[in-house]
Amino acid sequence: MPKLALLSVSDKRGLVEFASALIRRHGYTLLSTGGTAKLLSDSGLAVTEVSRHTGFPEIMDGRVKTLHPKIHGGLLCRRDLPDHLAQAEKNGIALIDLVVVNLYPFEQTVARPGVSFEEAIENIDIGGPSMLRSAAKNHESVTVVCDPGDYAGVLAALEDGEGKGSTLHTLRRRLALKVFQRTAAYDAAISSYLAKEQTPAAAPDLAALAGFPQALSLSWKKAQSLRYGENPHQKAALYGSFNEHFRQVQGKELSYNNILDITAASRLIGEFERPTLAILKHTNPCGAASAETLEEAWEKAYATDRQAPFGGVIIVNRTLGAALAATIAEIFTEVIIAPGFSAEALGIFAKKKNLRLMVGTGGPGGPPSTPEGGIDEELVELRSVVGGVLVQDRDRILGDPSSFRVVTRRQPSAEEWAAMLFGWKVCKHVKSNAIVYCRGEQTLGVGAGQMARVDSSRIAVWKAGEAGLDLKGSVVASEALFPFADGLLAAADAGASAAIQPGGALRDGEVIQAADERGMAMVFTGIRHFRH
Repeated sequence: MPKLALLSVSDKRGLVEFASALIRRHGYTLLSTGGTAKLLSDSGLAVTEVSRHTGFPEIMDGRVKTLHPKIHGGLLCRRDLPDHLAQAEKNGIALIDLVVVNLYPFEQTVARPGVSFEEAIENIDIGGPSMLRSAAKNHESVTVVCDPGDYAGVLAALEDGEGKGSTLHTLRRRLALKVFQRTAAYDAAISSYLAKEQTPAAAPDLAALAGFPQALSLSWKKAQSLRYGENPHQKAALYGSFNEHFRQVQGKELSYNNILDITAASRLIGEFERPTLAILKHTNPCGAASAETLEEAWEKAYATDRQAPFGGVIIVNRTLGAALAATIAEIFTEVIIAPGFSAEALGIFAKKKNLRLMVGTGGPGGPPSTPEGGIDEELVELRSVVGGVLVQDRDRILGDPSSFRVVTRRQPSAEEWAAMLFGWKVCKHVKSNAIVYCRGEQTLGVGAGQMARVDSSRIAVWKAGEAGLDLKGSVVASEALFPFADGLLAAADAGASAAIQPGGALRDGEVIQAADERGMAMVFTGIRHFRH
């Protein structure tokens, strides 16, 4: 009985050479469809159209061509069951031993600007995934290939034969796994696209997809392996489209921790419109400032803490020029991120071969466009927990200053208002408990990640003192409420004249009274920004 191979692909790289080897070296007969059959025939290879094999024509503009018992029976028939073999013979079903299918390019289609909904729908492959899944289910007897990169390995394994324990037998199981991973990713891409396309007028069950669906199916392609994770004994890899948002122009390969820091830095810088520079360490800002120029912003941000930036990350929201490059180059830095670097700056940084320079494609950290509903990996945050994963939409809201409430007898001055709004933006990106002291558009002291808010305040005051910065007349920003008056009193003792915080504590009255007694102005935002 001749061995049958069914070939139907969108990605035709290497197919003719692979098919030729199947015929010449392994005695296969080829079945195929549409453009794939034409390519093989035009290349001088004998091929039978699937429609001729099934005795049923392709119909409905090619939507139906391989969905036929003579195809799926040939794939799913168990060779070890006499009853299956008898039914196949009775119904004229020839057994198919090898399947090569890759799918309509749905992901590439919907990624194109301006693609129509109709075009997207027509690029949803039905027959391809069906054949792949049938063949993969019966991988004990059927070799299934969904990636041209596996052609060489399959040909080599065919030389070894098909017995138990053979190279081909082992390979089939790996290829079956690859198929189900591919179809899962394909279905996830379709699901994500359809969720984004839902409108408020959609039926309730579909509208539910625009929030968090009952079954969460997310899939990312592996972008690169990483040397290790947070620590050398941990394995790590990067998945998804990170490398489409940031382009590395110099330096060592990015580490796991670098990628976390770059992400945190880009989220922070995206809050600011004026020329701004921020310095981060372990995802926390240790200095940030806005000014008329990046050079001035650097002087102010660096003044906040001249120790922590060692081995840190620097990010700016304007093209980084030679003058600033020459200054920064004097300090050991792991990563510098900018929307662009001048040629002179690149020349200066080139002397530091290990320094990683990253260009944010489309602006570092600019918030991505909001889809019309659906789960978008750039708009949600996922964290693994015991037995599962937590999902939340990303904290992208600062709040409307016009809705903020002054709760003290004294109104903030214009200068205090400006400093508080700047501090509020920075504080949002500091790990809780977070306290940030500011003056103008400059951080003076940052306290991050303490178990008690008063301790964060004390650390911020100490850091400002270490930097030689006077906190008299500064403002203090707290990402969450002051549960007691002690945190606010510590700020007042340090010299803060105004405070901005969410409010909402049981003892708000005591905190407000303490502010009034110290002559402080205090603003409640009504919005909390916990970062765990």
